Amino acid sequence: MYEKRKMARILTGIQSSGKPHLGNLLGAILPAIALSKKERNDSYFFIADLHSLTTIKDAELRKENVRSVAAAWIACGFDIEKNTFYRQSKVPEVCELAWILNCFTPFPMLANAHSFKDKSDKLSDVNAGLFVYPVLMAADILLYDADIIPVGKDQKQHLEMTRDLGLTFNRKFGDTFVIPEPQISNQMEIVPGIDGKKMSKSYGNILDIFQPDKKLRKNIMSIKTDSLALKAPKNPTTCNVFKLYELLGSDEEIEVLRKSYLGGNYGYGNAKQELFELILKKFDKERSTYDKLISDPESLENMLCEGEIKASKIAQSVLARVKDKIGF
Repeated sequence: MYEKRKMARILTGIQSSGKPHLGNLLGAILPAIALSKKERNDSYFFIADLHSLTTIKDAELRKENVRSVAAAWIACGFDIEKNTFYRQSKVPEVCELAWILNCFTPFPMLANAHSFKDKSDKLSDVNAGLFVYPVLMAADILLYDADIIPVGKDQKQHLEMTRDLGLTFNRKFGDTFVIPEPQISNQMEIVPGIDGKKMSKSYGNILDIFQPDKKLRKNIMSIKTDSLALKAPKNPTTCNVFKLYELLGSDEEIEVLRKSYLGGNYGYGNAKQELFELILKKFDKERSTYDKLISDPESLENMLCEGEIKASKIAQSVLARVKDKIGF
């Protein structure tokens, strides 16, 4: 029987596919950190480095990605003292629970999962890890008695599978797993990339705010715009530069830039410079902290290890409860 708690346990996994970009910050990182700061929430945030093995086979790249992700979350204000921050791979109980859950998972459930169906037209590219991805995700969640899982719409199906597996197990063996509730945001920021499409590493259109000043400015200056002459008034609602500025600036700053666009004699190069300066101002502390963490991998490692010690205690307790129910 699991213990009832006064605080809600929030759990979310963070992909380790590369350094987080501005779209990740606005769409996921900053909202999740805001959620973790609510007084009655107990947050467990983990870096999903085991999941990354389905696509990334380069060991050094994986380590670099994990460090970048960890540094970005901590730099953006995630309180690792109040909450729990850990690498998925450093809590091996998740793999044991995943195997146990695999043995209760019907094949058709996995065959219908989006993570598999999206690639099933070329089965030679589908490894077993990708096929059972939803079960490892279920283990990630059920192993920590999580109450609330913030997810995007694309992960809703996988969370429903987690709930199904937990409920099936509970019906057979009695109350064992906490059954999590999804928290699906319908107001996720759609952050445009430098080409106007949704910002994504897969599109190669990201804005990396953690790169050095010169590279960041060059990145911003590459944002695509139309070819209107300098003197011509410009439409802010159709401009990628303005859309990005609008996500970051104050109401007053946005209105000043809007008037500059509509008034003419204002070039896109000026707007890009304004965006560059706004990012430097808005993320000054985060960029500085990120650089310090990346340049001190030993300190970053120690921070993660502390979280993994806390996470392991919960994981061992839940897994022991599960194994007792099934006779191990």
